[in-house]
Order: sequence, then structure tokens, then C-alpha cells
Amino acid sequence: MPFSHHSHSGQFCLHAEDSLEQMIQAAIAKGMIVFSLTEHMPRDCIEDLYPEETAVHQTPFDLYRNFQDYYNTALRLRAQYQHLIRLLVGFELDYIRPSSIDLIRNLQSIYKFDFFVGSVHHVNTIPIDFDRPMYLRALESVGGGEDKLFEAYFDAQYEMLTRLKPAVVGHWDLVRLFSENPAKPLVEYGSGVWDRVVRNVDFVLSYRGLTELNTASFRKGWDEPYPRRDLAGLVMASGGRFTISDDSHRVSQVGLGYRRLLGYIRDIGLKEVYYLERLPMGEIAVDVLDACAVRKMTIDQLTQERFWEL
Repeated sequence: MPFSHHSHSGQFCLHAEDSLEQMIQAAIAKGMIVFSLTEHMPRDCIEDLYPEETAVHQTPFDLYRNFQDYYNTALRLRAQYQHLIRLLVGFELDYIRPSSIDLIRNLQSIYKFDFFVGSVHHVNTIPIDFDRPMYLRALESVGGGEDKLFEAYFDAQYEMLTRLKPAVVGHWDLVRLFSENPAKPLVEYGSGVWDRVVRNVDFVLSYRGLTELNTASFRKGWDEPYPRRDLAGLVMASGGRFTISDDSHRVSQVGLGYRRLLGYIRDIGLKEVYYLERLPMGEIAVDVLDACAVRKMTIDQLTQERFWEL
């Protein structure tokens, strides 16, 4: 595909590789027309540090300083490469607890981001996508039933959605990653889960947010992207809009899995995808999310892009 709305670099993320500039250069080399820089937001509680961060003695203060360095570097690189690619400077938020909302809003007041990806990686402050043991800890925290874990996850997602209205909803069904059966339809977890999913989808539709088709799941052994087709079908049936992302964490992952994603898009019958673009100075757009205009591309147009020839 010719665009991605979700990426990370080893320069600013310990579980990634390669510099931010190398990521941009890879996107240019692969013929992308829009590439979004979305490093993780800082976390302000010591207990929220990941093992990779505590191993090198990082503190929340280090995360804040790293985030500011990212922002300044991203702006410089956008100016440097603006004649070759349209770069969006954003971040991936992480809703951990109610106080996360104030932290995110404070970051928005300090920095002038184009947009942000709205994600949830925790249930009861415990990561659900780091590894299987942490997933099991989160499962235990809700009483041991995956239905209860999924309910808690989609409740946290709803709080994030209603308070912040992210332009792009990141990896909708990430909670399935380490579940007993990731391919199990969400409706089979019971009405408590499915009703929450429908509620969340309806809210995103109410403000015309974009649902991310994220290919990172292919790298983790899935046969479908996030979201799987049961959730994607619900979004489609409700008139929702999709964008696409590689969620790349190194140069080799830029655009990775996009040919498989194209097959998935055709298989589920999606006719168009959307992407964000910074508003040119003086332009007033009707369809705007955060500080970006929303553009549409049909799947037929998509397949004509230079990306597929490289």
C-alpha cells in the first residue's frame, strides 16, 4: 500500500531497530506517499515501565526526555524530506488508567501533533500483548475468564475513545493476541463482549474515526490483520472507514505484509480505504480528523500505485 499510519523506530523505542531517518528512507524507497511517525507516548508511573526499560535503568523522566527528542527530530526530518514524501508527525497513545487521559491531554497541549493513534495495551494496568505470562496475569486480575478480560479491555477502549476521539483506532482486537484461540469470533465470548464491541464501533462511527487495518499480526503468526474479519465485517456493515498501517518497528517491516493485506481487503469486499494528510496552508477541508484532511482511495486506485512495482 502507498501509506502507513503507524510506525516506530529503534532510535526512540527499545523494542524496535533502526533510526527514524532510516525508517523514512525505507518508506520513500518503497514508493509510499504518506508515512506516519507515531512513537509511543511516555508513561509517568514507575510500575508501568517494561522489562526492557528497567533493564537499562530508564525512568519516567527518561521517557519524557526521549519523547521530546523524538518530536524535535521528527519535525526536522519532515522538513528535510517533505519534497519526497508526506510525513505525518503523531504518536501512539496508551490508555492504562483514568489518569492517562490527563497525561495525554497535557502532551497535546505541549506538542503540535498532526494526529494520534488510539491504542490500549493494558487491562487493570497489566500489559496484554507483551508476552503470554503477562497476558495470564491480566487474565487472573479479572478472575480467570477470557470473556471477562475481553469485557475489561473493550471497556478501557471505550473510555479512551469517548474521552479522546482518536483519528485512528489502533489494532482494535489486540487483546486476542495471546488468547487461547485468536481466531475465535468475538460473538462467541457472549453478549457481554459483543455488545461492548458494537458500542465501541458505533462510537467511532459517530465521529467518523478510521479503523486501522494493521499487518503486524502477520508477523506474530496470525492469518489475518487486526482487526479479524468478524470485527472488520461489523465496521463495514455499519459504514465505518478503514486505513492501513504496517506498525513497523524496523526497516525490514516497512510495508511488510501489504500484499497479504490486499488479498484480505479484496476477500472481505472492501471497496475503498482512507488516509490522512496535513492540510496545505490556506486549505479548508470538510472532512478533517485532528489537524489532517481525510482522503479517499478506491482499491482499484490503490493497486495502481508505484508501491506494487518495487
